[in-house]
Amino acid sequence: MSRIGNKPVLIPEKIEINLSDNSVTVKGPKGELTTEIVDERIKFEIKENELLFSRTSESPEVRSLHGLYRSLVANNIEGVLEGYSKTLLLQGVGHRATLKGNDIEILCGFSHPVLFNQVEGIKYEVPDQNTIIVSGIDKALVGQVAANIRAIKPPEPYKGKGIRYQDEYVRRKAGKAAVTAGA
Repeated sequence: MSRIGNKPVLIPEKIEINLSDNSVTVKGPKGELTTEIVDERIKFEIKENELLFSRTSESPEVRSLHGLYRSLVANNIEGVLEGYSKTLLLQGVGHRATLKGNDIEILCGFSHPVLFNQVEGIKYEVPDQNTIIVSGIDKALVGQVAANIRAIKPPEPYKGKGIRYQDEYVRRKAGKAAVTAGA
């Protein structure tokens, strides 16, 4: 039994939802997002001020899709109402980021600066040279763009240099000198 899929999605006052045969479109103060429901075994309807999802089968595949689609639409509602953001930190001597128009130029230990181009629907902020804030209304897109920026130079375990998420813990390792000194 899908516990997430059975929970109704509350529709706030500022949100407008349009249902078609296989899609749910959510409009809000920050924009508009559409979720395509590709499996016809998942049904959806609006009753009073709630969006309800139901399934026509009890197979494990349909039960998992039931919760998935409910979560996607709930994320879209939160996104067009408040938006999502991820904060990245650059650590290391000489590591810094600057905005060049709509793109981000990142210096992170390479012989050349890395230019990360603007992605449609995503806004970048660089409040200081060691912080990048990625924000937008689509939760999956914000997370993917933040992961792509982090992949330029992931944090390494010996000195902790690189690009990391704000709340990420990087487990540090002892270097070669510490191993031989203890022997």
